[in-house]
Amino acid sequence: MNYRIVGRTAGVALLIAAASMALSMLVALFYGEDPLPFVWAILITGVCGFLLTRLRPDVNLFYAKEAYISVVGIWLAVPLFSALPFLFNGQFGSVVNCIFESVSGFTTTGASILEDIEALPKGILFWRSFTHYLGGMGVLVLTSLITSTSQKRFQHLMRAEMPGPTADKFAPRLRTSSRILYTIYLTLSGLCAICLMLTGLSPYHAAVVTFSTAGTGGFGVLNGSIAAYENPAAEMVVAVFMLLFAVNFGIYFLIASRQWRQAVSSEELLVYLGIIVAATALIFANVRGAYETLGDGLRHVFFTVTSIISSTGFATADFNLWPAFAQSLILILMLVGACAGSTGGGIKVARVIMIIKGLGQELRRMIHPKAVSVVRLSGKMIDDDTIKSVYRFIAAYFLITFGANLILTLDNYDFSTTFSAVISCMSNIGPGIGLVGPMESYALFSGLSKVVLSFCMILGRLEIFPILLFFAPSVWRKS
Repeated sequence: MNYRIVGRTAGVALLIAAASMALSMLVALFYGEDPLPFVWAILITGVCGFLLTRLRPDVNLFYAKEAYISVVGIWLAVPLFSALPFLFNGQFGSVVNCIFESVSGFTTTGASILEDIEALPKGILFWRSFTHYLGGMGVLVLTSLITSTSQKRFQHLMRAEMPGPTADKFAPRLRTSSRILYTIYLTLSGLCAICLMLTGLSPYHAAVVTFSTAGTGGFGVLNGSIAAYENPAAEMVVAVFMLLFAVNFGIYFLIASRQWRQAVSSEELLVYLGIIVAATALIFANVRGAYETLGDGLRHVFFTVTSIISSTGFATADFNLWPAFAQSLILILMLVGACAGSTGGGIKVARVIMIIKGLGQELRRMIHPKAVSVVRLSGKMIDDDTIKSVYRFIAAYFLITFGANLILTLDNYDFSTTFSAVISCMSNIGPGIGLVGPMESYALFSGLSKVVLSFCMILGRLEIFPILLFFAPSVWRKS
């Protein structure tokens, strides 16, 4: 294990975090707020980052295991240091609460311990939302893009931080592919912010809502989430962009390359859109009597469906008040999640397709043992190793979910609350059902439960296996 090069990489990530805090400090100064929480946080984070970057590796060897350790180490360290503004602000309560909020931000989960969001300064709320934006496309990939990381090291880091069921390359070099991804990310973000301002939102509110929408995170700056703006046009803008950010970014590359046929024939995209249409129709049929007009009901249902399947977690309606059938569909959407290669969380639509097709393949093999049966996704053959890796992911996902749920039951809350809280954090959604519904917070849980849920958020964001590898003794042995 090349510890020095891992530490140096972590140092660069901390310097980027410190620079990002500086932007929020400027926002605080603009609104005449106390900048000291950011000043102290920037100093501590910056000094630690600088000292780590002074490490000089004896050899420049960097393999897959260094990449996994770097990814997990940075995803533990950056949220920890990024919690310092919350800690120095003094309105978040305990240290555990500050870490929970920071982890929720960087993993783009959006679960919060805050019960009165509007009591916080604008600078702190800006930083809170900006953590979504930093975490959306990956902290370490951003670090590698900014620095002069070698192609081989960059390749290992990107694959470790963005595992996914499929690995699309848009260009011969992964660095070029990542630049294309960030160009798409920034372009969509700019369009979202402009559209929100056109609906009447101020530049500040348009910015923070865009950060949360782009990162599919869901942190808001008003107690009533998006509903508090009382702006149906803004709601529809957010709904559309939540949908867009949860699409595989490879689709946008194909569109930009004028490969229209390949883009519109993407099986994952078609299934993703089909799920949204079907879920909206079914839930609307179940809850239509709860709204005065069909238009209002359809608007709230469509917003909720896109918010949940994209793993954003914004709310315009309290689905805790909806019938059990609608809530059950929402729980299924939490599990399914967004498309692979997007900023969204969940199991991912591509994996769901592979599971269903894999089960069909097993049934065909049972009936016709000698027949050749293959699984295809968008016309491309998926090998058996990929299918098996999906099964392993699902098995690990539910084993961890049930284990975490067991720990949370020590707080003696009802099953729907604890189970949906774990699912929500594992899928990086934010709101759950019951006492952690869209208009509630996670403040009710004990410190132990918040630590467990924070760990679930990181597991969900890194898709489990990098975290498990972090605890494997063989990974830590010297090369």
